[in-house]
Amino acid sequence: MIPLVDVKAQYAPFIPELQERFAEVLESGRFIFGPEVEAFEREAAAYLGVPHAIGVANGTDALVLALEAMGVGRGDEVICPAFTFYATAEAIARVGATPVFADIDPVTLNLDVAAVAPLVGEHTKAIVPVHLFGRPAPLAELATLGVPLLEDAAQAFGAPGIATTGICSTFSFFPTKNLFALGDGGLVACTDTAVADTVRKLRFHGSRDKRTFELIGANSRLDAIQAAALRVFLPHLAGWNRSRREAAGRYAELGLGESVELPLDEAGHVYHMYVVRTNERERIAAALDEAGIASASYYVTPLHLQPAMAYLGYEPGSLPETERAAAENLALPMWGGIGVEQQERVVATVKSAVGVVV
Repeated sequence: MIPLVDVKAQYAPFIPELQERFAEVLESGRFIFGPEVEAFEREAAAYLGVPHAIGVANGTDALVLALEAMGVGRGDEVICPAFTFYATAEAIARVGATPVFADIDPVTLNLDVAAVAPLVGEHTKAIVPVHLFGRPAPLAELATLGVPLLEDAAQAFGAPGIATTGICSTFSFFPTKNLFALGDGGLVACTDTAVADTVRKLRFHGSRDKRTFELIGANSRLDAIQAAALRVFLPHLAGWNRSRREAAGRYAELGLGESVELPLDEAGHVYHMYVVRTNERERIAAALDEAGIASASYYVTPLHLQPAMAYLGYEPGSLPETERAAAENLALPMWGGIGVEQQERVVATVKSAVGVVV
């Protein structure tokens, strides 16, 4: 089998170091907060170029806590894409605000600024651009709309240019991500000190000290064990991302573009997923499966058409580029360190599936 993402291939070389670091945590007896979490927060903030980084339990909590800390709540509207994971809109609804879906650019699959602009109104409290599949969204252009940005960067840790434009940026350390934990974990990066202070309180029941409770918060803390693993992996992230970019270039060099539409390469793209487009998705996916090669289609039912979002009143056809991407996208195997032979098998199988002579 060739998996979609081979997480173990990435962490296997570091098992001895991980075991040593885990043993240190066990010896310390500090499993909640403590020096490992504090050290990772400092290192992550330095890596991202932001003054504040706050570890939380997962990427979804990161979005919810960031929205709350930014003052988003009932009666507010938040603009976001519908071609993204459900958590993006779910978090907006969880704080009592209304998700307002904007269409995407057909080339980048990120928010289309021209589609966002007409949606900005008196109730718009924030825009949530998603750096989809590891490609940075058009932050500079979105910032000109005069609305605070909350960057959903769950798929883009290490991509250049992210995290410093928005008031907050949120990250997931789910095991398939570019920077991954060995379980759940998340991060809120902040450029605003007051917002960062609020996130710190919200993640711990609205308290600074476990005695005085200033806010209605949550229990959302990054475990010390996961922080220890993230500290092992963070120094290797740039190399893994370079490897992903090299693999993306290799897919093009091997002629994959003869069979499917390749993602446009940009200098900042870190290829959390390698997603092509094709009108023959089912045929290609079936051929890959028969050859023992994993693939996946993402957001096949985009968020504006999900049952939980029916109350918003969107109809099929209301976001045409979103719906076309949902019908055409296909993710192929990609991770830091994928082998040349594995990519050759993928490309040969795709070409054969659509009748391209190999």
